[in-house]
Amino acid sequence: MEPLKLIAPCKDYLWGGTKLRTEYHQQSAAEKLAESWMLSCHPDGLSVISGETFDGMTLKDLIAQEGRGILGTNCSRFEQFPVLVKLIDAQDRLSIQVHPGNEYAMEHEGEYGKTEMWYILENEPGAYLYYGFQKKISKEEFAERIRNQTLTDVLNKVEVHPGDVFFIDAGTLHAIGAGIVLAEIQQNSNTTYRVYDYGRVGADGKPRALHVDKALDVTELKRPVRSAKPQGDPVRDGDCVRTLLASCSYFTVNRMELSGKIKMTTDSSSFHSILCVSGRGELCHGGKAPVSVQKGDSIFVPAGMGDYTVAGDLAFLHTTV
Repeated sequence: MEPLKLIAPCKDYLWGGTKLRTEYHQQSAAEKLAESWMLSCHPDGLSVISGETFDGMTLKDLIAQEGRGILGTNCSRFEQFPVLVKLIDAQDRLSIQVHPGNEYAMEHEGEYGKTEMWYILENEPGAYLYYGFQKKISKEEFAERIRNQTLTDVLNKVEVHPGDVFFIDAGTLHAIGAGIVLAEIQQNSNTTYRVYDYGRVGADGKPRALHVDKALDVTELKRPVRSAKPQGDPVRDGDCVRTLLASCSYFTVNRMELSGKIKMTTDSSSFHSILCVSGRGELCHGGKAPVSVQKGDSIFVPAGMGDYTVAGDLAFLHTTV
């Protein structure tokens, strides 16, 4: 098989902005672009292949046609495609929310839970997010603060900077603040429990739904133990500097900063996802025409494809399972 460039479905949530269109080359008729689902087999937004043999086919349909071998053996333990990769532009603040773990989500929602990672790409001065609690609190206090709208008083407020990494375990209360663009790598899930939305209304003029009872069931009422730093230090590999951002049982993400060329290999264990976050270059495989890559492009490289090269001046997030 060949590397596959993907077209991302876009979401026009009310807190979105314009940078995904103007700076990350995403295409949508919507006025606001809040999210682009850069690698997705989720029914709420399917990636579509652009160019070459499978042009116009969804990635989900390609996997059904070619078999799950193109995902790799590490994916065999997952009944569904395991990950979802997004670009997010939060011009306004998101709701305060939490995601359930696998067992609760499967029982109540019929899909995976949601552990995720955020990589901060850019932000306005002073931009911040909420990441868990300042200290451990009781379930009764949590419920009371939701009712009297004082929840933010006890949340862990963190100012962000480009390059910060936040690992959001399922059960961690969180919210992206205004003025932040980030990449999100997560389990393949679209289950979110909102607990506070600042009194906003949706396109229908009604307050957006809250899910307080379910949030009370799944939220970890404590301060997160992880820092905002990558899990690994930068390591030079020829023309490339590789930094391990996060690794867990669902995904491993490295940031690759390239000025020149690097040879990479997909063996039988996992596909590769390449999300270009700056610059431009090309991906070459097997003497075929190069696949151009620029900021905002997403490439799916099937497991077992073998050697390929990435060349140019660019930075990209490299995700495997």
